[in-house]
Amino acid sequence: MTTSGTSPSSSRPPPDIESGVVPITDPDDDFDDPFDITTTKNASTDSLRRWRQAALVLNASRRFRYTLDLRKNEDQEKRRRMIRSHAQVIRAALLFKLAGERAIVLGTTVSPPSPSGGYGISLEQLISMTRDHNISAFHQYGGVKGLSEMLKTDLDRGVPGDDCELSDRRNAFGSNTYPVKEGRSFLRFLWEAWQDLTLIILIVAAAASLVLGIKTEGLEEGWYDGGSITFAVLLVIFVTATSDYRQSLQFQNLNEEKRNIRIEITRGGRREKVSIYDVVVGDVIPLKIGDQVPADGLLIKGHSLAIDESSMTGESKIVHKDQKAPFLMSGCKVADGTGTMLVTSVGINTEWGLLMASISEDTGEETPLQVRLNGVATFIGIVGLAVALLVLAVLMARFFTGNSKNRDGTVQFVRGQTSVSEAVDGVIKIFTAAVTIVVVAVPEGLPLAVTLTLAYSMKKMMADKALVRRLSACETMGSATTICSDKTGTLTLNQMTVVEAYVGQKKIDPPEDGLQYHSTVASLLNEGIAQNTSGSVFSSKDGACIEVSGSPTEKALLQWGVKIGMNFDVVRSQSTLLHVCPFNSSKKRGGVALRGADSQVHIHWKGAAEIVLASCKEYLDTNGSLQPTDKDMEYLKKAIEEMAARSLRCVAIAYRNFEIDEIPVEEEQLAEWNLPEDDLILLAIVGIKDPCRPGVKNAVKICTDAGVKVRMVTGDNIQTAKAIAIECGILSSGEDATEPNIIEGKTFREYSEKEREHTSKQISVMGRSSPSDKLLLVQTLRKLGEVVAVTGDGTNDAPALHEADIGLAMGIQGTEVAKESSDIIILDDNFASVVKVVRWGRSVYANIQKFIQFQLTVNVAALVINVVAAVSSGDVPLNTVQLLWVNLIMDTLGALALATEPPTDHLMHRSPVGRREPLVTNIMWRNLIIQALYQVAVLLVLNFRGTAILNLKNDERGNAVKNTLIFNGFVLCQIFNEFNARKPDQMNVFSGVTKNYLFMGIVGTTLILQIIIIQFLGKFTSTVRLDWSLWVVSIVIGIFSWPLAIVGKLIPVPQTPLARVFSKPYQRCIASRHR
Repeated sequence: MTTSGTSPSSSRPPPDIESGVVPITDPDDDFDDPFDITTTKNASTDSLRRWRQAALVLNASRRFRYTLDLRKNEDQEKRRRMIRSHAQVIRAALLFKLAGERAIVLGTTVSPPSPSGGYGISLEQLISMTRDHNISAFHQYGGVKGLSEMLKTDLDRGVPGDDCELSDRRNAFGSNTYPVKEGRSFLRFLWEAWQDLTLIILIVAAAASLVLGIKTEGLEEGWYDGGSITFAVLLVIFVTATSDYRQSLQFQNLNEEKRNIRIEITRGGRREKVSIYDVVVGDVIPLKIGDQVPADGLLIKGHSLAIDESSMTGESKIVHKDQKAPFLMSGCKVADGTGTMLVTSVGINTEWGLLMASISEDTGEETPLQVRLNGVATFIGIVGLAVALLVLAVLMARFFTGNSKNRDGTVQFVRGQTSVSEAVDGVIKIFTAAVTIVVVAVPEGLPLAVTLTLAYSMKKMMADKALVRRLSACETMGSATTICSDKTGTLTLNQMTVVEAYVGQKKIDPPEDGLQYHSTVASLLNEGIAQNTSGSVFSSKDGACIEVSGSPTEKALLQWGVKIGMNFDVVRSQSTLLHVCPFNSSKKRGGVALRGADSQVHIHWKGAAEIVLASCKEYLDTNGSLQPTDKDMEYLKKAIEEMAARSLRCVAIAYRNFEIDEIPVEEEQLAEWNLPEDDLILLAIVGIKDPCRPGVKNAVKICTDAGVKVRMVTGDNIQTAKAIAIECGILSSGEDATEPNIIEGKTFREYSEKEREHTSKQISVMGRSSPSDKLLLVQTLRKLGEVVAVTGDGTNDAPALHEADIGLAMGIQGTEVAKESSDIIILDDNFASVVKVVRWGRSVYANIQKFIQFQLTVNVAALVINVVAAVSSGDVPLNTVQLLWVNLIMDTLGALALATEPPTDHLMHRSPVGRREPLVTNIMWRNLIIQALYQVAVLLVLNFRGTAILNLKNDERGNAVKNTLIFNGFVLCQIFNEFNARKPDQMNVFSGVTKNYLFMGIVGTTLILQIIIIQFLGKFTSTVRLDWSLWVVSIVIGIFSWPLAIVGKLIPVPQTPLARVFSKPYQRCIASRHR
């Protein structure tokens, strides 16, 4: 079998030992199953189209509602290209439309700024300048400084953050929102539920039956048959539409959550995080690598700022921004560098807003489980159609040969005597019975059960701090065999503090004691900490204390700097920033070039201690004197190792002097200039403590017990990584800390491909790894058949997140680029939340299997009972209305009850679900065959011998009572069997049932409705009232399924999947449909 987009020969999987799946080795078997798609994450359009064409579908609008709409997806891509290429035309049309309302005057020349809404420039002038990237207008308005004055914005402190000010700006320039297309209405769902071919046939048949019934029996009695079928069909439509509508609302809410990005802005001199929707014109927004540009705007200042504009232009080209090209477009990503922007246009006034408003309707997404369930539904449907045709042929033959009798014993059809209308009525009833069998047999709701359980799981996962961006990831996590986790913030708390500091050979204790630092060292440290940072220090709103913003490492260093006497604003004002080399996870360091008041240039570096130390030739001691590092290098390295062994993050701070004449003068040359990295003077080495998260050791143990290997992949020092790994339980002891269990990224990178394949499965910790090392590890593990989940937060992690089976981005520290490349966002950055995602992933798979077992039991029992009865006696004990009620219990209510079971600890005591493990396992086959055989045996005995057993031979209602008992017993069997389906492989099926209120509510509602149907709606369902003794009999028939299930679970099952037995005829059928 092939995975998507690959050839059969190259992609045949290794045996799945855990699931007992053995590859088919028959040389004649070249069957390419269109429903075997291992992952839909990067599946080709061709493979997605193939399975749709192979599926047997009676209601396409319902079956494919939550799968990817391939045609709409193509249309949206065309629309994207059209909007990109005709953005100015669309904008002109929009402005032309607004012209009548706002009297906008469009001109070719730049008109002087016209005050509007209390501001010095109008909305239309801002839009026009930004849209056209009109540099002459930009200069005419006085550049960024002039525009900021017109917009009443302080470029350093931002706009005041009070509600009144923000409201005025929204009224004048609009809000940062765009119109989102409304979801389907409830009436649309009703209409789509009505599209089912079988239901349409039943309505037509019911209408004909109604007309003939009234004609032959009169209005008072003749409308029951046709009317009851119509009512039952309408009930099915209504319940189906209600269930689907509720699901769609859940998806809408989740999509809204995905769009609501949190960004950092400067307001009133303070940095704070707000929703992207709260951004207003005039806001000052700091930008760093991985951020999304939240609105159109202008660059205030930047250092090596590079923007990826592919989301707007369609070209994967990185554009450098400076004062010659200051225009920033909403929706683009920061690829490199840092900067600050002034917002000039928001929402629908940006091209991104126009683009989003036109394509915001979701095109859906399928999951591997949905695809496989379409295969199961197709298989069951083919069997059901064959059975229905057999029943139709047998009943028609019996009817026209005079072998069918009415309940009073008279022959239904006598040639030459029976009227045409009576004959037509008889044929309609037979045809209706056959069509109803198809309704029960073709499980249209089976693939939708995945959507139901995914919608439920996604909602609950939000409460567990996980936002699902891609549906398929939710279920793929159930198959995860390994998790490659970051250390910082995921396994640790990300609450960093400087706890140790070395200046030269002296350990400063405590490190925040400013008196122990020589004035020269302290001055240079303050300069390096304050200027070489993307964070900031500011007063709290009440002015009572100092607040710090930035990454956790930046915050730790800034807090330490404040404690040793650094005045952030004063220090920054004493020197001018010439050039910035931002920190990134590949270089493990970042630097700045500064010009002081005396025109002296200092280049400051900070980063991974051993890397920065290697570039130092001297250090400043506690007396402020320069000393060579050669003789003390071993001491300094040992200090780093000792701190790392105590799980401290080691950061070195260094600087060097530089001649001002050697610095490029031209802005373009300066942007390309590489800061000198050698001949540095070491100022200090600090140890930053980041404690392990509480509960992380237990979470790692849960993963290990569940057969999921946790690997730590970190950019930190190998010794720090080792110490944290032991503390977290990833390594059991220091004795495990040998190659290849613990390895450096560089070593792994230098291995040959065969060596990497040999060692990758043994790796537990990878230290000093770059994002490319992480990607290499993911690729190697996937090649070896592992299902890999990866956590990441940086922009450079995007390739690994995209490559992994499940990409998990961090919600707090993660960049927008990382989040967009991920499948699930961990909102609290906590590893324990990753483990919860694994539980939910396994729960999705388990719940679907429960529902399949329940549904197949009903299918098999209903089909066999009706076929045997039809062939032998010419009558079906379960009529159309009764089967429609059973279908409702089975399809919609059953899915709701079983697909929303919460995960249990039992799920984490089994191995990961094999990706090719059959959906219907041998355990499920055993359970459903036992239950189906029992139901068929009991109900057929009642059908043929019921009147004698119940002593009803002399009762004129005997046949009606017998058929009612069969119907009642059959429904109660399903109600009691729902409990069995909850725990297919456990003896105690009642464990936790009282906590699942939805399950109990549905079972209770079904039972109450069944009582009402039997006791009060007999005219509609062709049943009669049962006395208490027959109710006891019905309950005994149903409740016997409980002890039977317990006995059945003692029967061992073979290792080879029984699904293989049925595969040959099914494959031939699918292959013939697919040709």
